[in-house]
Amino acid sequence: MVHRILVLIALLLVPRAAASHPAPFSYLDLQIGNDAIDGSLVIHVIDAAHELGITPAERLLDPSFAAANRDRITAFITQRLVLRADAPLSFEWGAIDTVPDRQGIRLTFRIRTPRPGTLGMHAVLFPYDSLHQTFVNVYEDGQLRQQFVLSENNADRTYYTGTTRGALAVIRTFVPAGIHHILIGPDHILFLIGLLLLGGGWKALLKIVTAFTIGHSITLSLAALDMVTPPPTVIEPAIALSIVFVGADNLVRGGGRDVRALIALTFGLVHGFGFANVLREFGLPREALGWSLFSFNVGVEIGQLFIVLVVATALALVRRRSEIAGMRLASAGSLVVVAAGTYWFVQRVFFPGGI
Repeated sequence: MVHRILVLIALLLVPRAAASHPAPFSYLDLQIGNDAIDGSLVIHVIDAAHELGITPAERLLDPSFAAANRDRITAFITQRLVLRADAPLSFEWGAIDTVPDRQGIRLTFRIRTPRPGTLGMHAVLFPYDSLHQTFVNVYEDGQLRQQFVLSENNADRTYYTGTTRGALAVIRTFVPAGIHHILIGPDHILFLIGLLLLGGGWKALLKIVTAFTIGHSITLSLAALDMVTPPPTVIEPAIALSIVFVGADNLVRGGGRDVRALIALTFGLVHGFGFANVLREFGLPREALGWSLFSFNVGVEIGQLFIVLVVATALALVRRRSEIAGMRLASAGSLVVVAAGTYWFVQRVFFPGGI
Protein backbone atom coordinates (compact mmCIF):
# COMPACT_ATOMS: atom_id res chain seq x y z
CA MET A 1 0.00 0.00 0.00
CA VAL A 2 2.79 2.46 0.92
CA HIS A 3 4.52 1.61 -2.35
CA ARG A 4 1.40 2.42 -4.37
CA ILE A 5 0.88 5.70 -2.49
CA LEU A 6 4.48 6.76 -3.25
CA VAL A 7 3.94 6.02 -6.92
CA LEU A 8 0.65 7.96 -6.98
CA ILE A 9 2.27 11.00 -5.32
CA ALA A 10 5.16 10.90 -7.75
CA LEU A 11 2.77 10.73 -10.70
CA LEU A 12 0.94 13.79 -9.44
CA LEU A 13 4.13 15.76 -8.81
CA VAL A 14 6.01 14.97 -12.02
CA PRO A 15 4.66 17.11 -14.89
CA ARG A 16 5.30 15.01 -17.96
CA ALA A 17 3.51 14.39 -21.20
CA ALA A 18 1.87 10.99 -20.89
CA ALA A 19 2.56 10.19 -24.50
CA SER A 20 6.33 10.73 -24.17
CA HIS A 21 6.87 8.83 -20.95
CA PRO A 22 3.88 7.75 -18.84
CA ALA A 23 5.91 6.42 -15.87
CA PRO A 24 9.50 7.58 -15.25
CA PHE A 25 10.03 4.92 -12.59
CA SER A 26 11.87 1.67 -11.98
CA TYR A 27 11.19 -0.83 -9.22
CA LEU A 28 13.89 -2.72 -7.34
CA ASP A 29 13.10 -5.51 -4.87
CA LEU A 30 15.90 -6.98 -2.75
CA GLN A 31 15.53 -10.16 -0.69
CA ILE A 32 18.40 -10.48 1.79
CA GLY A 33 19.12 -14.01 3.02
CA ASN A 34 21.89 -15.74 4.91
CA ASP A 35 23.89 -16.76 1.85
CA ALA A 36 22.64 -14.59 -0.98
CA ILE A 37 20.71 -11.48 -2.03
CA ASP A 38 18.01 -12.16 -4.59
CA GLY A 39 16.63 -9.28 -6.55
CA SER A 40 14.31 -8.22 -9.31
CA LEU A 41 14.32 -5.00 -11.28
CA VAL A 42 11.41 -3.72 -13.36
CA ILE A 43 12.23 -0.99 -15.88
CA HIS A 44 9.98 0.79 -18.36
CA VAL A 45 10.34 -0.22 -21.99
CA ILE A 46 10.68 3.44 -23.04
CA ASP A 47 13.78 3.83 -20.85
CA ALA A 48 15.32 0.57 -22.03
CA ALA A 49 14.52 1.34 -25.66
CA HIS A 50 16.11 4.77 -25.37
CA GLU A 51 19.36 3.23 -24.11
CA LEU A 52 19.40 0.55 -26.81
CA GLY A 53 18.20 2.71 -29.70
CA ILE A 54 15.11 0.55 -30.29
CA THR A 55 11.95 1.90 -31.94
CA PRO A 56 9.18 1.49 -31.26
CA ALA A 57 9.79 0.79 -27.57
CA GLU A 58 6.86 -1.64 -27.42
CA ARG A 59 8.94 -4.20 -29.31
CA LEU A 60 10.51 -5.01 -25.94
CA LEU A 61 7.15 -6.28 -24.72
CA ASP A 62 7.66 -9.26 -27.05
CA PRO A 63 9.22 -11.92 -24.73
CA SER A 64 11.48 -13.33 -27.43
CA PHE A 65 12.71 -9.88 -28.48
CA ALA A 66 13.33 -8.91 -24.83
CA ALA A 67 15.28 -12.15 -24.29
CA ALA A 68 17.42 -11.43 -27.35
CA ASN A 69 18.39 -8.06 -25.83
CA ARG A 70 18.89 -9.30 -22.27
CA ASP A 71 22.68 -9.04 -22.31
CA ARG A 72 22.63 -5.51 -23.73
CA ILE A 73 20.21 -4.41 -21.02
CA THR A 74 22.11 -6.02 -18.15
CA ALA A 75 25.35 -4.49 -19.46
CA PHE A 76 24.25 -0.88 -18.91
CA ILE A 77 22.28 -1.69 -15.74
CA THR A 78 25.37 -3.27 -14.17
CA GLN A 79 27.24 0.00 -14.67
CA ARG A 80 24.51 2.12 -13.08
CA LEU A 81 23.20 -0.05 -10.25
CA VAL A 82 25.87 -0.63 -7.62
CA LEU A 83 25.36 -2.68 -4.47
CA ARG A 84 28.20 -3.02 -2.01
CA ALA A 85 28.98 -4.55 1.35
CA ASP A 86 32.65 -4.25 2.21
CA ALA A 87 33.29 -4.11 -1.55
CA PRO A 88 31.14 -3.88 -4.69
CA LEU A 89 29.00 -6.99 -5.17
CA SER A 90 28.76 -9.00 -8.37
CA PHE A 91 25.44 -9.71 -10.08
CA GLU A 92 24.47 -13.07 -11.53
CA TRP A 93 21.72 -12.11 -13.95
CA GLY A 94 18.87 -14.54 -14.39
CA ALA A 95 15.79 -14.54 -16.55
CA ILE A 96 14.12 -11.60 -18.24
CA ASP A 97 10.38 -11.42 -18.71
CA THR A 98 7.84 -8.82 -19.72
CA VAL A 99 5.38 -6.98 -17.49
CA PRO A 100 2.72 -5.69 -19.91
CA ASP A 101 0.54 -4.04 -17.26
CA ARG A 102 3.48 -1.82 -16.31
CA GLN A 103 4.76 -1.46 -19.86
CA GLY A 104 7.96 -2.88 -18.47
CA ILE A 105 10.47 -5.70 -18.43
CA ARG A 106 11.65 -7.55 -15.34
CA LEU A 107 15.21 -8.70 -14.73
CA THR A 108 16.12 -11.09 -11.93
CA PHE A 109 19.51 -11.50 -10.33
CA ARG A 110 21.36 -13.16 -7.48
CA ILE A 111 24.32 -11.92 -5.48
CA ARG A 112 26.16 -14.68 -3.63
CA THR A 113 27.32 -13.19 -0.34
CA PRO A 114 26.95 -13.90 3.37
CA ARG A 115 24.40 -11.63 4.99
CA PRO A 116 26.23 -8.26 5.20
CA GLY A 117 26.15 -5.82 8.10
CA THR A 118 25.40 -2.99 5.71
CA LEU A 119 24.21 -2.89 2.14
CA GLY A 120 25.16 0.27 0.28
CA MET A 121 23.16 1.18 -2.81
CA HIS A 122 23.76 3.59 -5.66
CA ALA A 123 21.38 3.92 -8.57
CA VAL A 124 21.07 6.39 -11.42
CA LEU A 125 19.65 3.99 -13.95
CA PHE A 126 18.70 6.41 -16.72
CA PRO A 127 20.80 9.60 -16.62
CA TYR A 128 19.09 10.99 -19.73
CA ASP A 129 15.96 11.52 -17.63
CA SER A 130 16.67 13.72 -14.60
CA LEU A 131 13.19 12.96 -13.21
CA HIS A 132 13.65 9.21 -13.20
CA GLN A 133 13.20 7.50 -9.83
CA THR A 134 13.88 3.98 -8.58
CA PHE A 135 11.51 2.68 -5.91
CA VAL A 136 13.28 0.21 -3.64
CA ASN A 137 11.81 -2.46 -1.35
CA VAL A 138 14.21 -4.26 0.99
CA TYR A 139 13.20 -7.57 2.55
CA GLU A 140 14.97 -9.66 5.16
CA ASP A 141 13.86 -13.26 5.65
CA GLY A 142 10.67 -12.55 3.71
CA GLN A 143 9.66 -9.48 5.73
CA LEU A 144 9.54 -5.99 4.25
CA ARG A 145 12.00 -3.89 6.28
CA GLN A 146 12.40 -0.63 4.37
CA GLN A 147 11.13 1.35 1.39
CA PHE A 148 12.77 4.38 -0.18
CA VAL A 149 13.33 6.16 -3.48
CA LEU A 150 16.63 6.68 -5.30
CA SER A 151 16.95 9.47 -7.86
CA GLU A 152 19.52 11.67 -9.55
CA ASN A 153 19.56 14.02 -6.55
CA ASN A 154 19.42 11.23 -3.97
CA ALA A 155 21.30 8.35 -5.54
CA ASP A 156 22.85 6.71 -2.47
CA ARG A 157 21.45 4.83 0.49
CA THR A 158 22.79 2.50 3.17
CA TYR A 159 20.67 -0.29 4.59
CA TYR A 160 21.66 -1.73 7.98
CA THR A 161 20.76 -5.39 8.36
CA GLY A 162 19.30 -6.87 11.52
CA THR A 163 22.50 -8.67 12.51
CA THR A 164 25.30 -8.14 15.00
CA ARG A 165 27.43 -6.88 12.13
CA GLY A 166 24.63 -4.49 11.20
CA ALA A 167 24.42 -3.15 14.76
CA LEU A 168 28.20 -2.65 14.86
CA ALA A 169 28.04 -0.83 11.53
CA VAL A 170 25.37 1.49 12.94
CA ILE A 171 27.57 2.22 15.95
CA ARG A 172 30.61 2.91 13.77
CA THR A 173 28.52 5.32 11.67
CA PHE A 174 26.46 7.21 14.23
CA VAL A 175 28.86 7.61 17.16
CA PRO A 176 31.28 9.67 15.01
CA ALA A 177 28.27 11.53 13.56
CA GLY A 178 27.18 12.57 17.04
CA ILE A 179 30.70 13.68 18.01
CA HIS A 180 31.08 15.59 14.75
CA HIS A 181 27.76 17.37 15.12
CA ILE A 182 28.33 18.81 18.57
CA LEU A 183 31.92 19.79 17.81
CA ILE A 184 30.87 21.78 14.73
CA GLY A 185 27.77 23.28 16.37
CA PRO A 186 28.83 26.69 17.75
CA ASP A 187 25.45 27.29 19.39
CA HIS A 188 25.57 24.02 21.38
CA ILE A 189 29.21 24.66 22.34
CA LEU A 190 28.51 28.23 23.47
CA PHE A 191 25.55 27.07 25.57
CA LEU A 192 27.82 24.56 27.35
CA ILE A 193 30.56 27.15 27.82
CA GLY A 194 28.00 29.56 29.29
CA LEU A 195 27.02 26.91 31.84
CA LEU A 196 30.67 26.38 32.80
CA LEU A 197 31.88 29.99 33.05
CA LEU A 198 31.09 30.42 36.73
CA GLY A 199 33.06 27.30 37.55
CA GLY A 200 32.43 25.16 40.62
CA GLY A 201 33.60 21.78 41.82
CA TRP A 202 33.57 18.71 39.58
CA LYS A 203 30.49 17.45 41.42
CA ALA A 204 28.55 20.60 40.49
CA LEU A 205 29.78 20.45 36.89
CA LEU A 206 28.83 16.77 36.63
CA LYS A 207 25.35 17.65 37.85
CA ILE A 208 25.02 20.31 35.13
CA VAL A 209 26.26 18.01 32.36
CA THR A 210 24.00 15.17 33.51
CA ALA A 211 20.98 17.48 33.53
CA PHE A 212 21.75 18.67 29.99
CA THR A 213 22.19 15.05 28.88
CA ILE A 214 18.85 14.00 30.33
CA GLY A 215 17.07 16.95 28.72
CA HIS A 216 18.38 16.55 25.19
CA SER A 217 18.15 12.74 25.30
CA ILE A 218 14.42 12.92 26.00
CA THR A 219 13.54 15.21 23.12
CA LEU A 220 16.05 13.64 20.74
CA SER A 221 14.29 10.31 21.25
CA LEU A 222 10.79 11.78 20.94
CA ALA A 223 11.66 13.62 17.73
CA ALA A 224 13.55 10.70 16.19
CA LEU A 225 10.51 8.50 16.83
CA ASP A 226 8.29 11.16 15.20
CA MET A 227 6.28 11.54 18.40
CA VAL A 228 7.00 15.28 18.76
CA THR A 229 8.46 17.19 15.82
CA PRO A 230 8.43 20.98 16.25
CA PRO A 231 9.69 22.81 13.15
CA PRO A 232 13.25 24.16 12.91
CA THR A 233 11.82 27.66 12.54
CA VAL A 234 10.75 27.38 16.19
CA ILE A 235 13.62 25.31 17.58
CA GLU A 236 16.57 27.25 16.14
CA PRO A 237 15.50 30.65 17.59
CA ALA A 238 14.69 28.90 20.89
CA ILE A 239 18.23 27.51 21.01
CA ALA A 240 19.56 31.04 20.48
CA LEU A 241 17.37 32.31 23.34
CA SER A 242 18.70 29.57 25.61
CA ILE A 243 22.20 30.92 25.01
CA VAL A 244 21.08 34.46 25.86
CA PHE A 245 19.40 33.20 29.01
CA VAL A 246 22.39 31.30 30.36
CA GLY A 247 24.71 34.26 29.73
CA ALA A 248 22.28 36.68 31.40
CA ASP A 249 21.89 34.37 34.38
CA ASN A 250 25.65 34.37 34.86
CA LEU A 251 25.69 38.19 34.90
CA VAL A 252 22.79 38.77 37.32
CA ARG A 253 23.06 35.79 39.66
CA GLY A 254 25.93 37.10 41.75
CA GLY A 255 26.04 35.07 44.95
CA GLY A 256 22.54 33.74 44.51
CA ARG A 257 21.39 30.15 44.24
CA ASP A 258 23.06 28.07 41.51
CA VAL A 259 20.30 27.05 39.10
CA ARG A 260 22.56 26.02 36.22
CA ALA A 261 21.50 22.37 36.44
CA LEU A 262 17.84 23.38 36.11
CA ILE A 263 18.73 25.64 33.16
CA ALA A 264 20.68 22.78 31.56
CA LEU A 265 17.75 20.38 31.97
CA THR A 266 15.13 22.84 30.70
CA PHE A 267 17.01 24.07 27.68
CA GLY A 268 18.50 20.65 27.07
CA LEU A 269 14.98 19.73 25.96
CA VAL A 270 15.20 22.42 23.29
CA HIS A 271 18.69 21.45 22.14
CA GLY A 272 17.55 17.83 21.79
CA PHE A 273 15.16 18.87 19.05
CA GLY A 274 18.07 20.57 17.30
CA PHE A 275 20.08 17.35 17.46
CA ALA A 276 17.10 15.45 16.09
CA ASN A 277 16.80 17.75 13.07
CA VAL A 278 20.39 16.96 12.14
CA LEU A 279 19.91 13.24 12.76
CA ARG A 280 16.82 13.25 10.55
CA GLU A 281 18.74 14.88 7.72
CA PHE A 282 21.54 12.37 8.21
CA GLY A 283 19.07 9.55 7.59
CA LEU A 284 17.98 7.52 10.59
CA PRO A 285 17.74 3.87 9.47
CA ARG A 286 14.36 2.54 10.50
CA GLU A 287 15.62 -1.03 10.45
CA ALA A 288 18.14 -0.11 13.16
CA LEU A 289 16.30 2.70 14.91
CA GLY A 290 17.27 1.84 18.47
CA TRP A 291 20.98 1.37 17.77
CA SER A 292 21.28 4.45 15.57
CA LEU A 293 19.51 6.67 18.11
CA PHE A 294 21.59 5.29 20.99
CA SER A 295 24.85 5.58 19.04
CA PHE A 296 24.22 9.16 17.92
CA ASN A 297 23.42 10.13 21.50
CA VAL A 298 26.61 8.46 22.76
CA GLY A 299 28.58 10.42 20.17
CA VAL A 300 27.00 13.67 21.35
CA GLU A 301 27.94 12.81 24.95
CA ILE A 302 31.54 12.05 24.01
CA GLY A 303 31.86 15.37 22.20
CA GLN A 304 30.14 17.15 25.07
CA LEU A 305 32.48 15.64 27.67
CA PHE A 306 35.49 16.64 25.60
CA ILE A 307 34.26 20.25 25.55
CA VAL A 308 33.55 20.21 29.29
CA LEU A 309 36.97 18.80 30.16
CA VAL A 310 38.83 21.33 28.03
CA VAL A 311 36.81 24.40 29.08
CA ALA A 312 36.46 23.53 32.76
CA THR A 313 40.17 22.70 33.07
CA ALA A 314 41.19 25.96 31.37
CA LEU A 315 38.88 28.03 33.60
CA ALA A 316 40.13 26.26 36.72
CA LEU A 317 43.74 27.04 35.78
CA VAL A 318 42.90 30.72 35.34
CA ARG A 319 41.16 30.86 38.74
CA ARG A 320 44.02 29.05 40.39
CA ARG A 321 46.40 31.80 39.27
CA SER A 322 44.06 34.68 40.04
CA GLU A 323 40.53 34.62 41.40
CA ILE A 324 39.95 38.16 40.15
CA ALA A 325 41.07 37.22 36.63
CA GLY A 326 38.71 34.26 36.77
CA MET A 327 35.79 36.49 37.73
CA ARG A 328 36.59 38.98 34.98
CA LEU A 329 36.87 36.18 32.45
CA ALA A 330 33.48 34.82 33.55
CA SER A 331 31.87 38.26 33.19
CA ALA A 332 33.45 38.97 29.81
CA GLY A 333 32.63 35.48 28.58
CA SER A 334 29.01 35.86 29.67
CA LEU A 335 28.72 39.12 27.74
CA VAL A 336 30.04 37.34 24.63
CA VAL A 337 27.53 34.53 25.19
CA VAL A 338 24.63 37.01 25.44
CA ALA A 339 25.80 38.92 22.36
CA ALA A 340 26.23 35.78 20.25
CA GLY A 341 22.88 34.37 21.33
CA THR A 342 21.16 37.67 20.52
CA TYR A 343 22.80 37.77 17.10
CA TRP A 344 21.70 34.21 16.30
CA PHE A 345 18.15 34.92 17.51
CA VAL A 346 17.80 38.00 15.29
CA GLN A 347 19.34 36.17 12.36
CA ARG A 348 17.12 33.07 12.72
CA VAL A 349 13.89 35.00 13.24
CA PHE A 350 14.27 37.96 10.86
CA PHE A 351 16.97 36.83 8.41
CA PRO A 352 16.67 33.02 8.11
CA GLY A 353 18.42 33.10 4.75
CA GLY A 354 21.44 34.85 6.30
CA ILE A 355 22.39 38.43 7.02
